Amino acid sequence: QVQLVESGGGLVQPGGSLRLSCEASGRIASTASMGWYRQAPGDRRELVADISSHGIPVYAESIEGRFTISRDNAKNTVYLQMTSLKPEDTAVYYCRYSAYKTYWGQGTQVTVSS
Repeated sequence: QVQLVESGGGLVQPGGSLRLSCEASGRIASTASMGWYRQAPGDRRELVADISSHGIPVYAESIEGRFTISRDNAKNTVYLQMTSLKPEDTAVYYCRYSAYKTYWGQGTQVTVSS
């Protein structure tokens, strides 16, 4: 089993920044990829960014150039630095851990509004 604890969501004005963190604990695999997905009301859950165990990132087109994903393998933690936030970025953001099995965090709300 793997447990994921997310933090860093909140309310921010358009153009602002937020940093999300997700720490994994439990049965950690060195080959695991970690990533962030989001789901807005009425929408499907979608990929935001993912990063392999070797640090290779993949980004959704809608956020490329504004968000940066990174990870600290020593801390089993993945980060999502979000800048130039837009109202359409408003969603619940979920951390995903994928190795021998896929695990999801509980989600953290990000609201972009003036």
